[in-house]
Amino acid sequence: MTNPVLQKLGFKPDDRLVIVHADDVGMCHAANAAFWENQAVGIVTCGSVMMPCPWVPEMAAWCRQHPQADVGVHITLTSEWKAQGYRWRPLSTVDPKSGLLDEQGYMWPSVSELHAHMDVGAAIVEMRAQIEHALALGIDVTHIDTHMGAIAHPQLAPGYIQLAIDYRIPAMIPRRARQLDELQRVDPSAVQALLSVFDELAASGFPVLDYTCDLPFLGDRFQEYTRFFDAAPVGITHLQTHPSVPGYDVEVITRSAPGRIADYQTFLRPELQAYVATRGVHLLGYRVLRDLIRGT
Repeated sequence: MTNPVLQKLGFKPDDRLVIVHADDVGMCHAANAAFWENQAVGIVTCGSVMMPCPWVPEMAAWCRQHPQADVGVHITLTSEWKAQGYRWRPLSTVDPKSGLLDEQGYMWPSVSELHAHMDVGAAIVEMRAQIEHALALGIDVTHIDTHMGAIAHPQLAPGYIQLAIDYRIPAMIPRRARQLDELQRVDPSAVQALLSVFDELAASGFPVLDYTCDLPFLGDRFQEYTRFFDAAPVGITHLQTHPSVPGYDVEVITRSAPGRIADYQTFLRPELQAYVATRGVHLLGYRVLRDLIRGT
């Protein structure tokens, strides 16, 4: 089925649109600096901020200086780099009864631990608090998406979609059940919950995505991305990327630093920009989708 958003944006039914999205902005200075450079070049169209993380104030200051930047909230309910000693806490609570904190008082390191312990109401309060904090810091929030797919839970997914409706912003969620299952790695009951709330979102007149894609940190990144743009399907695909400039912080925080640095360097290459221009792929950000929702 053709995505009706294509026609609303003035595209043909068989056009291929790709949102090149920088995840994990605000996680460290290296992620912030990479986003600033990559979005200026134009391959990376948008990104989202992990609001509980310590480098958010730097990113928020940049957003205030660049009010047209396409920046959303990377809804964050986990803190996965426990082994590296880099953690963060919820914004909304320090109460262990919320189920959002591990034994050390930080967010749980895995999605499975989060889902096993959380109070659903507290988790939804935390999601809203992250959007509110972004707005209070002067970030013109264009969308929401999910860190580590943590909202892929039968009781969290409706709250996530309700936030999109309440704030009149698009939410990253694909139309294809196969994508939800394979790429977000969630259980069948969560898939069905997401499909149900997807229907609610579409019925509300919100623009929706067709696919998500997250390339593994393997091989030659230029070749990986050229292959992706060759094979991008008809409709709207959200491509998750994780660019970071080289730096001590990201290299200590995560073992995936080489892949993140390769993302940053690849997106700066003029030959990738030239290649995309020859493939008939249209690059898209979330701001234009938010404008559809708000009629602006």
